[in-house]
Amino acid sequence: MRRSRTCTYAIACCLLLQAVAVSAGAQPASVSGTHDTTGTDAKSTIHSLYMGSGFGNNLLYLGTTMSQDCGFGYASVSYGLFDKLYLSAAGYTISNFKPFTAFYSLGLGFNQTFNSWFDISLSLSRYNVAVSLRDTLFSNFTYADATLGFDWRILYSKISAGSLFAGESQFYLQTRHSRYFETPSFARDKAFFSFDPYVNILFGTMVNVTTSGGVTETTISPGYKPWKGKGQGGGNPQPVTTYSESFGLMEIDFGIPVAFSYDFFTIEIEPGYVIPFYSDEGTSGTSGFLLMASLFFRIF
Repeated sequence: MRRSRTCTYAIACCLLLQAVAVSAGAQPASVSGTHDTTGTDAKSTIHSLYMGSGFGNNLLYLGTTMSQDCGFGYASVSYGLFDKLYLSAAGYTISNFKPFTAFYSLGLGFNQTFNSWFDISLSLSRYNVAVSLRDTLFSNFTYADATLGFDWRILYSKISAGSLFAGESQFYLQTRHSRYFETPSFARDKAFFSFDPYVNILFGTMVNVTTSGGVTETTISPGYKPWKGKGQGGGNPQPVTTYSESFGLMEIDFGIPVAFSYDFFTIEIEPGYVIPFYSDEGTSGTSGFLLMASLFFRIF
């Protein structure tokens, strides 16, 4: 099932994190729409404003870490028009890195629900990093994507196709399958818990690194990240290294977002686990356990 009314707050405020906000997410997360067709929504308003803040142990985006395996925090604001068009901005701080605002993001998102089982969403995001961190974290980039959503009643599936622009364009394909459910309302029908376990599968450009010794490693394409190829080694003669690109499976990640919603705010905790399908030699990829906590408010 699709997310219900108060979970839309989290989606709107995390629009820029994509389906890999956590893994995604975030965005993260990274690739979420702001639709809501469960039938539990209040009447749509013309204008809405959301604010949010959160932290996590690592911020992933399109298969690589944006925080260099360090903890991060963020604050966001999102304006909605007719619950369809959203303008969002977020600032991020990373532990052990200066300045305090390591990078910020701006985004535009649109979603449209056609019927009880089909919806679409479009998003455009821009990430700008502090000049002093561009050689360490990543280069400025823009990401655009389109998502198709299918509600199978027992499962909600999304298929997203996107392109990253950072000097050269790079294509990504993502599919996410989730099952949203919530507890009965309590506290005068203003509060409830919700759960949205999911599995996310990410495809992108892979790099095969082959040395003259016959050793081949598969890593991820640089994308928006600083990246160095496998070292040339020492001695004489030096081994010859060749590179070839192919489109393939980058990673699979799992998560179980758990949220508590009361009236105008939502608290969400999302543990997740990432399984990469590449070696991490020379890349900024990551694997293993991730955790993110967020707090969202609807101002109006």
